[in-house]
Amino acid sequence: MTAAPILVLLALAASPAAGWDTLAHLAATVLPSTLLVTVQLAAIVLVVVLVIGVGPGWLVAAYEFPGRRWLAWALVLPLSIPAFVMAYAYTDFFDTSGPFQGWLRELTGWQVRQYWFPDIRSLPGAGLVLGVALYPYVYMMARNAFAERSPSLAEAARSLGLPRRLAWWRVTWPVARPAIAAGCALVLMETLADFGTVSYFGVDTLTAAIYRSWQGLGDRVAAARLAFVLLAMVGVLVALERRQRQRMRFHARAATPAPRVQLHGWSAWRATTLCLLPVLFGFLLPALLLLRAWLAAGAPTDARMFDWVLNSVLLASFAAALILPAALVIAYAARLVPRRFVGYAVAMACAGYALPGVVIGIGLMVWVGSIDRMLGMLLLGGTVVAVVYAYGVRFFSIAFQAMEAALTRISPSMDHSARSLGLTPLEVLREVHWPLLRPSIAGAALLVVVDCLKELPATLVLRPFDFDTLAVSAFHFAADERLGEAALPSLLMILAGLLPVLLLSRLAGRAATASKPRPAPAPGQAGGARQAV
Repeated sequence: MTAAPILVLLALAASPAAGWDTLAHLAATVLPSTLLVTVQLAAIVLVVVLVIGVGPGWLVAAYEFPGRRWLAWALVLPLSIPAFVMAYAYTDFFDTSGPFQGWLRELTGWQVRQYWFPDIRSLPGAGLVLGVALYPYVYMMARNAFAERSPSLAEAARSLGLPRRLAWWRVTWPVARPAIAAGCALVLMETLADFGTVSYFGVDTLTAAIYRSWQGLGDRVAAARLAFVLLAMVGVLVALERRQRQRMRFHARAATPAPRVQLHGWSAWRATTLCLLPVLFGFLLPALLLLRAWLAAGAPTDARMFDWVLNSVLLASFAAALILPAALVIAYAARLVPRRFVGYAVAMACAGYALPGVVIGIGLMVWVGSIDRMLGMLLLGGTVVAVVYAYGVRFFSIAFQAMEAALTRISPSMDHSARSLGLTPLEVLREVHWPLLRPSIAGAALLVVVDCLKELPATLVLRPFDFDTLAVSAFHFAADERLGEAALPSLLMILAGLLPVLLLSRLAGRAATASKPRPAPAPGQAGGARQAV
């Protein structure tokens, strides 16, 4: 069911009745440059999320420093802000006509063309905004993996004479790599499927070319064919990552988590600063800029605001209730039956996350339309069921990746021991895996809820008449350059996502806070701990 809209798009792309003139024209003119820009954007985003995701994840899990407890959950807060909303806030503030450059000109007396200022509406600007908005995926995976590391591995490496940094690179990093790679895969697919941010910044990615083919040229067949070019790119990258991960399997869940090292002095405050910066630029500053824009505009509250909030929460809750059981069953089945055809089926089920939401909406419109015609009644088309179905196609990969990463950290010997005692596979899942998977399942549930709250393109295409969400209303206002009116639904979207994000951080942080901090190393070893920061 998850892959049905993708298969419909495949049939549409391979339709022999449709010509290839439009695609040939795009391939000869804009496709090479579009592919290059798409790869550059993905590279920038991946560098950003690795730097500001893995670093704070390691610091929070391994060290004790001022503000660590509240920074552990605050680092997840950017998940509550959609990337396109963050783009609106930063563009309004840092653009040439924005307040920041206005204050700069008043302070210096310069004119517009007399100084250089980075262009926020650019490829690096889009990469930075997307990276700041998406780094919590990597941060949470890294923090959980580092918190569950076995202290005996690093101690054994140190006893063999490896320096602290080299021991981290050869022992700690490989154990955490599968979970971090899963977070990077989610970030990559989210980046390649993004349309709101890149269109607002004028970055010509493959997703923008798909939209132009659909809206500008009116050729949905060419749009479907370009969509599968995008899908092929992600498929190749994911296949390479999975192949490498299969060669490096680690089962290092520690019965007792490694104790955190207490930092002092400059090392402690440096760790606090490094963890505070992503929170500042990923949550506090965008939220304050939106609040300022709303207050400055003096826009009255729309009477439909409560309906928008209710619609957003209901859609996200229904989607999570459907996605999570399916993801758990399929991830466990892939563990039990590691066959090639199962891998292909899983890859197809997860492929929807790599496609733009509007392309999924187009495939679903064709798919549910054929079902309604077959039944002779309007059952799915233009209903809430179709929107929830689209969310399932779009965000199934989030839940599956999180559960697969959690199952990877459970040694197969635990399954063999339980089966030798007469337990069935279902009983092994319930009695052995479920207690270990509960934090990851709760985290996956909240990730799905937050992403559903922020979903825009598929909701625009499939929602019932006069059934708007916070994301849809904010997009309409911002598209009309009414940022002051878009600010309130954007702020409410942030507030609606805050509770799931805080619960997610609390659940994910239990492993990181399970152990008590140990005293700082002896004076002769203190430098090593500081250097590790």
